Amino acid sequence: MNTAILIIIMSLTTIIIRALPFLVFRKKTPLYIQYLGKVLPQAIIGMLVIYCLKDVSLSVHPFGLPELIASGLVVIVQILSRNSLFSILSGTVAYMLLVQLVF
Repeated sequence: MNTAILIIIMSLTTIIIRALPFLVFRKKTPLYIQYLGKVLPQAIIGMLVIYCLKDVSLSVHPFGLPELIASGLVVIVQILSRNSLFSILSGTVAYMLLVQLVF
């Protein structure tokens, strides 16, 4: 019973948070919100890349090679396909294969 109440509360909170911008900005979205909508996705991706690579040691074997190869693959696949999901998936699979089978 407690779990069901918790799930209902979390679901309602999520719905309210997602619906709030549409309720607040019914007529016209302010320019600063439009600006943030254009800038934040790239900033968030940049922060995620830094976070993922922060613990890579360039002085210990394998010297960051799996991360470098997988990151390069993500960049190449993104340039060729323009599909973020495919790029990230290919980089993740490549990294896992490199770590498990090669290095």
